[in-house]
Amino acid sequence: MCIEDLRRMARRNVPGVFFEYMEAGSYSEATRDANVEDMRAIKLRQRVLVDMSHRSLKTTVLGEELSAPLAIAPTGLSGMQHADGEILACRAAHAAGIQYTLSTMSICSIEDVAEAVQKPFWFQLYVMRDRGFVADLIKRAEIAGCSALFLTVDLPVNGQRHVDMRNGLSVPPRLTARTVFDVLRRPAWAWRILNGKRRTFANVDGHLPGGPGFGGTTLAEWTHSQFDVTVSWKDVAWIRSIWPRKLVLKGILDPEDAREALKTGADGVVVSNHGGRQLDGAPSTIHALPKVADAIGGQKEVLIDSGIRTGQDIFRALALGANAAMIGRAALYGLGAGGQAGVARALDILRGELDTTMILTGIDDVRKIDHRAIASEPPGGYAARN
Repeated sequence: MCIEDLRRMARRNVPGVFFEYMEAGSYSEATRDANVEDMRAIKLRQRVLVDMSHRSLKTTVLGEELSAPLAIAPTGLSGMQHADGEILACRAAHAAGIQYTLSTMSICSIEDVAEAVQKPFWFQLYVMRDRGFVADLIKRAEIAGCSALFLTVDLPVNGQRHVDMRNGLSVPPRLTARTVFDVLRRPAWAWRILNGKRRTFANVDGHLPGGPGFGGTTLAEWTHSQFDVTVSWKDVAWIRSIWPRKLVLKGILDPEDAREALKTGADGVVVSNHGGRQLDGAPSTIHALPKVADAIGGQKEVLIDSGIRTGQDIFRALALGANAAMIGRAALYGLGAGGQAGVARALDILRGELDTTMILTGIDDVRKIDHRAIASEPPGGYAARN
């Protein structure tokens, strides 16, 4: 009936080490929780006796027509929630008329997904120490036909996620008594994984010795060794110069950074705190959204992720300045619950909730949703949607 139902199903189906990776935030997980709590605190303005027989959820994002203002955000290890998870999630997204974003840290490779789907998808990029390898990833995404590149800018170093550190998360998982017992309790998951296309990080395997799957390195250890604290706006300029299609900066929370993003030639930004997995104590994304949208001033497209659990949350994001919302955990819950069908169900739930919210607020087109649809002042104040 709702995304929370899918979450409970996924928890039963997926081994704890991978479900907990998906759920975890950094440090005290305060920002992770605030993403959801601040979203729910925003009250909507109910309107009545409005003819709502003709409604449209369609919109255009990055020049692409979508059936709803929604896309699936990049999430690492999707293929460990369900075998071939990235392929299945991309197929579900395209069948629903929305877009899918493949993570650099996916299990299935860029080429695996490109071969398995009929339409272009988006690709998310991390800047690592080996710039030659980064350039190679960008070229691979271009050859695969990816229509947009999402550059994650908020991960020069991995936020400390205590759950993953305690679990010693690695891919494939380390064979300990705990992990073996955990997997044996979920034989259907294990059977699918064993028969799936990949079981390690396909985009980086063979390129970065010592990465996950080599020598028992944990994910936290590998990330610390490969990600780069020297990343700067100069790297954005370099990437812009070699990437010929749409470029989006993902991880913008501050208006100053939003104004700087306007100078880069990027086509949009994603208001994101990495699902509360990086700087614990950072503002929730819905709190940051109005100020970032105001700084962008309609010159670039503004997307948002982190904390989107209902169609009402999508509505709230649109009202406070976003052009569209991206879902991470909500899609992964569907994937863990039922593969491609589970993701399709998650998208159906969100679309239905958004449609119902539009009816009850008297707004017949998602492109008309703005700050007037909000009944009470949210954290951070209003910003008119451009």
